[in-house]
Amino acid sequence: MAADGSSEPKAGQSVVSSRIHGDLTQIGHVAGDVVINNHPLSPVVEQIVEGDIPQQPRAFQERADLLERLHERVVGQGVAVVDAVTGTPGVGKSLLAASYAWACQRVGWLVIAWINAETEEQIVAGLAGLARRLGLFDPDDDAHTAAVKARDWLAAADEPALLVFDNATDVGQVKKWCPATGATRILITTRNRAFHTLYEAVDVGVFTPGQATAFLHQRTGSTSPGAEEVAAELGLLPLAVGQAGAYIHRRRLTYPAYLGLLRGYPLDRYLPHTAEGYPHGTAAAILLSVDQAEQTIPGAHDMLELLAVLAEAGVPRAVLYGTTDPHLDPADTEGVDQVLADLVDTSLISFSEDGTTVLMHRLTSRVLRERAHHTPTTTSSDSETGGNAGDGESGENRLTHVLDNAIALLDRFNTHIPYDAATWTARSAVEALIEQTTALYSLVTAFGDLPEPLLVLRAWCGRYLQDLADLARATPLLQQNLADFERVLGGDHPSTLGSRNNLASAYRAAGDLGRAIPLYEQTLADRERVLGGDHPSTLTSRNNLASAYQATGDLGRAIPLHEQTLADSERVLGGDHPSTLGSRNNLAATYESAGDLGRAIPLHEQTLADSERVLGGDHPSTLGSRNNLAATYESAGDLGRAIPLHEQTLADSERVLGGDHPSTLGSRNNLAYAYQAAGDLGRAIPLYEQNLADQVRVLGVDHPDALSSRNNLALAYQAAGDLGRAIPLYEQNLADRERVLGGDHPATLTSRNNLAAAYEAAGDLGRAIPLYEQTLADLVRVLGGDHPSTLGSRNNLASAYQAAGDLGRAIGLYEQTMADQVRVLGVDHPDTLNSRNNLAYAYQAAGELGRAIPLYEQTLADSERVLGGDHPSTLGSRNNLAGAYYAAGELGRAIPQYEQTLADCERVLGATHPTTKTVRGNLSAARRTGQPAGTGTAAGQPTEGYGDVDRTTPCACGSGKKYKRCHGAPPAK
Repeated sequence: MAADGSSEPKAGQSVVSSRIHGDLTQIGHVAGDVVINNHPLSPVVEQIVEGDIPQQPRAFQERADLLERLHERVVGQGVAVVDAVTGTPGVGKSLLAASYAWACQRVGWLVIAWINAETEEQIVAGLAGLARRLGLFDPDDDAHTAAVKARDWLAAADEPALLVFDNATDVGQVKKWCPATGATRILITTRNRAFHTLYEAVDVGVFTPGQATAFLHQRTGSTSPGAEEVAAELGLLPLAVGQAGAYIHRRRLTYPAYLGLLRGYPLDRYLPHTAEGYPHGTAAAILLSVDQAEQTIPGAHDMLELLAVLAEAGVPRAVLYGTTDPHLDPADTEGVDQVLADLVDTSLISFSEDGTTVLMHRLTSRVLRERAHHTPTTTSSDSETGGNAGDGESGENRLTHVLDNAIALLDRFNTHIPYDAATWTARSAVEALIEQTTALYSLVTAFGDLPEPLLVLRAWCGRYLQDLADLARATPLLQQNLADFERVLGGDHPSTLGSRNNLASAYRAAGDLGRAIPLYEQTLADRERVLGGDHPSTLTSRNNLASAYQATGDLGRAIPLHEQTLADSERVLGGDHPSTLGSRNNLAATYESAGDLGRAIPLHEQTLADSERVLGGDHPSTLGSRNNLAATYESAGDLGRAIPLHEQTLADSERVLGGDHPSTLGSRNNLAYAYQAAGDLGRAIPLYEQNLADQVRVLGVDHPDALSSRNNLALAYQAAGDLGRAIPLYEQNLADRERVLGGDHPATLTSRNNLAAAYEAAGDLGRAIPLYEQTLADLVRVLGGDHPSTLGSRNNLASAYQAAGDLGRAIGLYEQTMADQVRVLGVDHPDTLNSRNNLAYAYQAAGELGRAIPLYEQTLADSERVLGGDHPSTLGSRNNLAGAYYAAGELGRAIPQYEQTLADCERVLGATHPTTKTVRGNLSAARRTGQPAGTGTAAGQPTEGYGDVDRTTPCACGSGKKYKRCHGAPPAK
């Protein structure tokens, strides 16, 4: 769903969620030796220049004295010398650093990196970009990891390299990213003199009279008298002298004529209180240039004002174009490009060296903002003249209009950013939107009230960060966004309600259902009261709350709410509305969670048919619906229909969305899962491996989908009996989830359970049991005692106790688990059936066949009634009952049961499926007179079984449970 803080959803919004088989609470094994490589320095074969180094301006004065002093300090202090290039605004700190960079570039230094350093986020992003250029960026690196690699590379470099931190503000933030050794030279430009306590400074002052005069002569092409007087009037400040030179050149003025204009400029009319930090003449020089540009360059007025309120670190041209399309026709951008080119000629703006970013000096920005702040808004005809000046103390001022224009520009840019899974394709655009929106937010907060459109843009920024799984940034942004909406618009405003919904969604994505659900409940109640029960936003809210209940395992509240939502959607929006299709899909998924496949499958089939008819076969929502139906067939054990549908979905996703789209990666994971369920590990494992590599490359190593994919690969390794690769991969995944998601996130708890299960499979009960106990305690605390994951964890701990020979604790825990599952999930739920099977096995292990056999018989009868005679769980249950008969010495009942089971397995699963092979071994053992039952797959082994694999490996039926907790076919030895 679209971020509810927005006015309305973007066109083409999908409401059908495409389910991806992730880690289930009762699975857990991986095999895969995790090799950690120490990366040597990558060879740099040609010079690398990274970052937005300013272009050399016209008539640039090299200021050789400062450069020589700077170079002496850099060279004289040895390796990793840090110099703080400091000074007041407009003296040319950045240009001095740039001139040093140009000199280093000319003499062939291998690396010259220019890093914007106002925030640590900018520093990390800049160093990560350098890591990419150096060839150090691995697919599994996040920005911070890559930045560390770049810093370490610079620290180890034995040839000179240059690292510039431009406009640094915080000493500590910069210091931590400075290489401590090596031949890298570091420059810091800053106004913060606290840097002097750590680094030797080169103070940058104004031009000398000779430099200022030489500049004016070169820039204007005139050596007539008067240049010295102009320079002196401007205080020899390089920025002001630059503005004067450009103005004189464009107007073909004499120096005395310019001096007269400068002295006569009515500065107090625009800036009653000249900004602190630069002289009167500087502001006048800037505004003279601005006036001239606005009078002679069409569009200059609006462009200059826009640049003055956007991010001071620079504005990407794409933002000014208002689109993320990298393949724009030059004719479409000609107007903007022409204005920018003309403004560069005035020296009011400049470009980065690669031309992709527009730069405006911070003093120029301040002067323009102050002028707008003290200029009352008059009429639309002011757009090219700047309007009539005034004190701006009463009424709306020009700055308000400028900010509105900037918000509108960013809103236009935002409409081109895709949402949901597709956001990954526009990560650079998202970062640009966040940077520019943050700059506007800070400025507007300082000047007055926050307008609703800006708050909506901030809501979208939070939504995009959530789509990118960057919850560490999304959650605080959305918290502030809600507080702003409540303060500006009130608690009952629709946008405020939408913002509350968005924050709840972020909490849910983080696994914090304890905060998500009350917020969803409050939002739904408020929407019903304010908007009415039939409003589309109310229906959305009801759906979200139902889904949250489902995530907690509270199906008793989730199902009725989903049913109500679907009925209301059909009545209000119509049966073919995309939101109705999404609601139908969600209800079907909830039925499936409840084990009610008899209602889930027809509903999924109806949803797919309707989606194909209404949206078309290639629509992303249709592909999601097809995936969901395939997964439900799989849950029903109907792999003959599931696998072809998964294969079709993957092929269509690759064709329509591309091989790297997150939905395509999810589809590939699901097909691998289906192959594994069919026992075809030869096709499943390579697909899992390919998918994990692609997800890490496309989404990043820490993305939740990549973490789930690593878990699933581990599961497949374990299913193949390769615990040597499974366990290290599980250990890595648990550590990553604890770091990324937190120790209490449901996915982290799943990882902990899976690692415990892998230890158990390896016979290491000393590590498995404490981990199971910790996981169960955490699940009870986080999700509650009745959550399905908690019940599954209790079952797993019972199994570990049983494996340790502690049947007293195992049976008691099994009995408690089954009673709770009957109460919470119902007597016919698949998890309840599995639990009953496991309890029967524990009775059998304790020698209580009198209790085990009736329980096995009841489980088989229920499985045939609920799941059907051909479901893999039913086949496993029949095998287990035969095993119990065999253990009781009742070969007359055991052998026919085995024979029937084998025939059904060969017909349903195929002759080579692991379950078929297991049952075949069991039948052979039973037929061999006197053969001990325990040598093949004796009766009474736990519900496990699929083939010649250890009984504690994951079941290939697709349920995600271990063999001994699932279908019960005992493994052949």
